[in-house]
Amino acid sequence: MPMDAGEIERMIREALPDALVEIRDLAGDGDHYAATVLSTAFKGKTRVAQHQMVYGALQGRMGGVLHALALTTGVPQD
Repeated sequence: MPMDAGEIERMIREALPDALVEIRDLAGDGDHYAATVLSTAFKGKTRVAQHQMVYGALQGRMGGVLHALALTTGVPQD
């Protein structure tokens, strides 16, 4: 069963409460998404570490319930 964009956003916001999150369904199938996540929690972290934080927020659903997630992460600009 595909994962809903709202559920992805909710899980990311639970792990990163200050995050600005934008989710886009790339194929209209509920299985291929792009996400932009900006959070102060990413400050000083490598891009890989930032992505790992987002994947961690998804609690193992990547590659299973959620097939593909193209990530753009960063720290919000002041």
